[in-house]
Amino acid sequence: MGGPGDPPEGTPEGAPGGGEDEYRSVVFDESFVRAARLQEFSARERMADHAPAVRRRPALRRGLPRQALILVMLIAVAFGTAIYMGVRHPYTTPTAQQPAEPLRMTVIPLSPQDKVPGAADAEHLFEHSPAAQFDVGGDGIPLPAARRTAHFSDSQVVAALSTAKAYIVESSLYPAVLTGGQTRPARVLVDPDQLDQFDQSFEHPAADGRHEPTGWLVRFDPARAELADRKIRVQGSLQATEIDSSTLEVTADGTFVYALRPTGSGDKAQASLFTVRRELQFRFDRDDLRMDQAQIVTSYVQAGPLSCAEDSVTYLRPLLAGQTAKAGGPAGTDPFATGSATALCGTLAAGAQPKV
Repeated sequence: MGGPGDPPEGTPEGAPGGGEDEYRSVVFDESFVRAARLQEFSARERMADHAPAVRRRPALRRGLPRQALILVMLIAVAFGTAIYMGVRHPYTTPTAQQPAEPLRMTVIPLSPQDKVPGAADAEHLFEHSPAAQFDVGGDGIPLPAARRTAHFSDSQVVAALSTAKAYIVESSLYPAVLTGGQTRPARVLVDPDQLDQFDQSFEHPAADGRHEPTGWLVRFDPARAELADRKIRVQGSLQATEIDSSTLEVTADGTFVYALRPTGSGDKAQASLFTVRRELQFRFDRDDLRMDQAQIVTSYVQAGPLSCAEDSVTYLRPLLAGQTAKAGGPAGTDPFATGSATALCGTLAAGAQPKV
């Protein structure tokens, strides 16, 4: 039965509590309304000549949002540009790093014409020699103003010059190298491709223009001479140039003047001066610049006073105060031994010695 006041047939269709109750949970939000394909004309529109009561709405465009579309376009442009540049880019492809060449070296002893002059005071010798105006130590090799090249920056040029100077200082001015027999201070600055040649030069010295320790370092025979003054006089220069897109070259030219005396003589023996002229050529690829190492390409050394008759391959054996050169020329040269270097010897000019 129906409730009190209800029609006998029950609640009429469309009345509250009727069949529409099952649709009360449906929510017609704004997005649902916008998505409808049919739209009823407004009352004003129905007053016109429109016969139908509804109209069909155009289908909604469900494409990508504008931001996503722009992003897709940018990715496509970037990808296309990368392909184009990979095929037709204007830059030069870096060349593979070439192995370092072996060091070529020449050591020329300079023989004095007379007795080697000496004095009790090493400073007195310096003041009366051509080295009177030289600077002391590394100050005598100033770094030039660095200018970038076509393929190397200012900092890379400075790195090449600094490493070249460091090698010169460690191999020409470090006391433990000069008379103590050490090699490591200079070795750590040598390009890894040249380390085998470096080590073989000290393990098996040879007068072949490739394996002479005195071509790598300034080293005196410790059994013969020691430093009388650690203030070594120096005058030198450095110059950097680019030889190709992957290589810098540094040319070094320096004169080093040492005060020496006989080993173990103390202050009693007179001191004498010994002069070394070194011309070195360094090369640096990008790995060398990053690792602070250098390829030493050529080493040209003139040193004296020395006796041409003595071996100057392993050590420099200076003639000291009051000594004269032994009779005889340099070691013989075999013209049939094509793998050996030509023995050379020069004469030390009188003007290169101090006037005491």
